[in-house]
Amino acid sequence: MRIRASVAIVTGALALTALAVPAAQAADAPGVGALAQSVRANTAKSPADESYGDTKISNVVVNGGKAIVFGPTTKKTFTVTFTATDNSGIDSAMALLWHGSTFKNLDGGMVSNEDTATCTTVNATTVNCKETFTVDAYYDLLNSYAGTWKVWAIAQGKDADYVQKDNVKSVLVQRASQLTVNASPEPVKKGKTITVTGKLSRANWESGKYAGYSGQSVKLQFAKKGSSTYSTVKTIKTDGTGNLKTTVKASVDGTYRYAFAGTSSTPAVNAAGDFIDVK
Repeated sequence: MRIRASVAIVTGALALTALAVPAAQAADAPGVGALAQSVRANTAKSPADESYGDTKISNVVVNGGKAIVFGPTTKKTFTVTFTATDNSGIDSAMALLWHGSTFKNLDGGMVSNEDTATCTTVNATTVNCKETFTVDAYYDLLNSYAGTWKVWAIAQGKDADYVQKDNVKSVLVQRASQLTVNASPEPVKKGKTITVTGKLSRANWESGKYAGYSGQSVKLQFAKKGSSTYSTVKTIKTDGTGNLKTTVKASVDGTYRYAFAGTSSTPAVNAAGDFIDVK
């Protein structure tokens, strides 16, 4: 049986929020690194956003600003970068990704490969930080995790000022998509009916395969011979297994393709296209 590790890992990582201590205790607050060693063994609950002093987190970028797309068995490493500032300088910082309605009620998460972020000094008050995350879709992700994820982050100054944010950035984590098309018969006489079939599929992280994506609107598009510009002929929906089928009248030589605009859980994709020779 495969083990879905992410929920258990992040449950432990919730202990990091203990760093967001009340103001009265701030002077004695430990650095992020001091607690990182025991992250996975703890089960503390998260408070809401908290801060003390002038510490700030900004410029958060996940995966270079792009959605993170996983195929059925994709193993991928990506980065989270951010800037942390404090008038006394930054002692330590870290971030993690989570999925759910709130951080307290998360149902999945991703913890970085490092105990804390690697931070490079910009000047006496500012550092640029980076963490890497490695996720194996087949072992770490459930299909229900597809969609919007958030970044939880914490930074602490050398003077024990700190800031902890449950949601400093959002990113899409998506199930990779595939789309096919076939137009027939070919060649075809002008004015005769062409049947255009295809299938929209997306990664199923739980089975490790692609599966049909049902009930989705897909555009049938056509480009005349010699042109790379497609125009939409009609819009149809996939059936219960992701299949597509429609008919059009043959007029001139050209290429038919299906085009899917994408959803929050699944990226946009265009079929390769099928050329029809009209006699």
